[in-house]
Amino acid sequence: MIDDGISHVRDAVMPALSHLDGYLGLSLMIDREKGRGIVTTAWRSEDAMRDSADRVMAIRDAAVSAFGASRADVDGWEVAVMHRAHHAREGSCVRASWLRLGKDDVADAIETFKHGTLAKIEDLPGFCSASLFINRAEGRAVTTVGYDDRSSLEYSREGANAVRDEAARQMEADVLDVAEFELALAHLHVPEMV
Repeated sequence: MIDDGISHVRDAVMPALSHLDGYLGLSLMIDREKGRGIVTTAWRSEDAMRDSADRVMAIRDAAVSAFGASRADVDGWEVAVMHRAHHAREGSCVRASWLRLGKDDVADAIETFKHGTLAKIEDLPGFCSASLFINRAEGRAVTTVGYDDRSSLEYSREGANAVRDEAARQMEADVLDVAEFELALAHLHVPEMV
């Protein structure tokens, strides 16, 4: 039901959300092999995100059904860094890494990512974009790195692992999970933040 879910997000969710104040777009990442999907919606401010919560709930529930899933986990993140060499193209892929940070180390982690890690990520073959999302209250972070196509994603794997391991050491972070996805929809209109 993955393709049905993608169609539903594109044809129903995106138009419904576009009418909500503060909405800045969405992206949809899919791992077909594991049956896992992540929809990211962006909002102009935390207040806009919070104010939309009741209206988004019904839209989210319909999307969960369209994918044939039983539930959705919902997390709130601050966009700390957003950098694009260029916009995603059809066939783009994403590698996401989830990290646990010390709650007191969030500002240092953001600076490490901006002023060290990002330049190394940009050198990876097929680099398209990179972002860093932070949950300050829980001391967690997610990085996403977009690549032009599946072959670039695969070719970059070894180099990306080395960059991530070094960054985690510098940030004194624990890597919780790493996953690779097809970028099924890329309509996230968050401005450049470096």
